[in-house]
Amino acid sequence: MATGHNVIAVDNLTVGSEGNLKNIKNSKNFKFIKLDVSNYSELENVSLNIDWVFHLAGLADIVPSIESPDKYFQANVIGTYNIAKLALEKNIKRTIYAASSSCYGIPENFPTPESARCDPRYPYALTKYLGEQILMHWQSVYRLNVLSLRLFNVYGPRARTSGTYGAVFGVFLAQKLAGKPFTVVGDGTQTRDFTYVSDVCRAFLIAAQSQLSGEVLNVGSGHTYEVNRLVSLLQGPIINIPKRPGEPDCTFADISKISKLLGWEPEVSLEKGVSIMLENLKDWKDAPLWDVDKIERATKSWFKHLGDSK
Repeated sequence: MATGHNVIAVDNLTVGSEGNLKNIKNSKNFKFIKLDVSNYSELENVSLNIDWVFHLAGLADIVPSIESPDKYFQANVIGTYNIAKLALEKNIKRTIYAASSSCYGIPENFPTPESARCDPRYPYALTKYLGEQILMHWQSVYRLNVLSLRLFNVYGPRARTSGTYGAVFGVFLAQKLAGKPFTVVGDGTQTRDFTYVSDVCRAFLIAAQSQLSGEVLNVGSGHTYEVNRLVSLLQGPIINIPKRPGEPDCTFADISKISKLLGWEPEVSLEKGVSIMLENLKDWKDAPLWDVDKIERATKSWFKHLGDSK
């Protein structure tokens, strides 16, 4: 909108919040429509003149995907098929897909390039990867104009603060606000490619403005950070909990391809990003507060089904 575009947001609010739209909801350049993209009869009845689609709709989190894979298939696979179908039927100029770096499973090479073997370890990762495959197939067969951005460990203000046990930032910030210890998985030496949300948004915009099509591109910070480093920036006591199966010791995107093809580079350091998160700490006042016992109960399915992951 800041660049003069009219924006239409579509969400069924299963995990989203209209509160995130409070700063723009009254703008003449913005419209919100509540619907489910996995229901094509709802989607096709929206008569709109659309140039670009940023497809971020879907279900996230590991444990719920293990417990309810059918919901994830419906949202992430059927929903993406419907977006591909809509884009083709409505002659939409560009479709940019929010793919997941979880498709790499436990990578063998770091930084991890887009050519690395995909090895999804749980239904969330699989369904996001299948969505990507649908769009790439549609590009190949029907010449759909599409790019897939594989996102690494995205964080930032207005992230989801409700629901199941999941992303480390949400868990830690709620613990910080409550004055509770950070529950660090393993010894905290595992590293993550924490990527700030404004950098990701810029990647989507640059991708839409480009003429590139049919490519898969990593979007990461250009670095990988120990969880212990995050704890040191947040400042607080810790308690260690068991390492979980099926999780990589490191996520680290090779971003040379997107840099070369689109000229995109990350701008926000982890230190700057964490400082912004701490400025918005009150946003986590209603978030679930996780302790050791709650995490153990919440991750039983994780250990049961992924415990033999190789």
